[in-house]
Amino acid sequence: MDSKIIDGKKISLDIKNEVKEEIEKINKAGGHVRLAVILVGNDSASHVYVRNKKKACEYTGIISDSYELPEETTEDELLSLVDRLNNDESVNGILVQLPLPSHINEDHILMAIDPKKDVDGFHPVNVGSLSIGRPGMVSCTPAGIIELLKRSGVKMDGKKACVIGRSNIVGKPMAMLLLRENCTVTVAHSHTKDLKSVTKQADILIAAVGRPKFITSDYVKEGAVVIDVGMDRDSNGKLCGDVDLADVYDHVEKITPVPGGVGPMTIAMLMRNCLQAYKDKG
Repeated sequence: MDSKIIDGKKISLDIKNEVKEEIEKINKAGGHVRLAVILVGNDSASHVYVRNKKKACEYTGIISDSYELPEETTEDELLSLVDRLNNDESVNGILVQLPLPSHINEDHILMAIDPKKDVDGFHPVNVGSLSIGRPGMVSCTPAGIIELLKRSGVKMDGKKACVIGRSNIVGKPMAMLLLRENCTVTVAHSHTKDLKSVTKQADILIAAVGRPKFITSDYVKEGAVVIDVGMDRDSNGKLCGDVDLADVYDHVEKITPVPGGVGPMTIAMLMRNCLQAYKDKG
């Protein structure tokens, strides 16, 4: 592959193989790693994500239990299932696929998951641990981006990093992880004045905007590393990212494509979090 393109498919496969190797040892010793995946309703994208997670579990040797519940499931019924899984010693990880139907409060559900089984890294206890540098589950997409950078030989120590986007799932934890790697971090967002002048300072630019091909070459410093978190559709309905890859390509040192960049890493890191949850249980 082109040396500028960071190959998320290959790096994610490396991580899944590392997980697989460890799980084989656990299985030989009579243990098992088990993930419970809960899907409520019939959101088609969610069904695709859940199918991909099941495939990754099969590949790595993680047992996955699927709870596919009807759209009309009540919040109390869902909380009761989460509580049952929290108390089930054989379950190491619990994942509730978002979005949930509108009559269910997502915060109530995420707060109910035992932080030690929260393999998505969304529980406030895990978010708080990340912010003060304590061990805990880390949100899969930002954790995957750090692995992409490290395994592509990108030095982070002392570099200026800019994260565009401040969501709880990507932007905020991403900034925390970059700080942990000794970057000088700026978080930009929809209220940032003169965004281009801010992003052009960055040695490492992470775009999590949710707008197709929004980042063009005039946002990018010459020789920057650009990570594209976007999963958008262009005017022809074709999958693309937040970065206009063709336009910025000549200006960057390295860049992730969409698809095949950050996407595969999210599921690889989920597998790693499941393994970690098993190990932490002792």
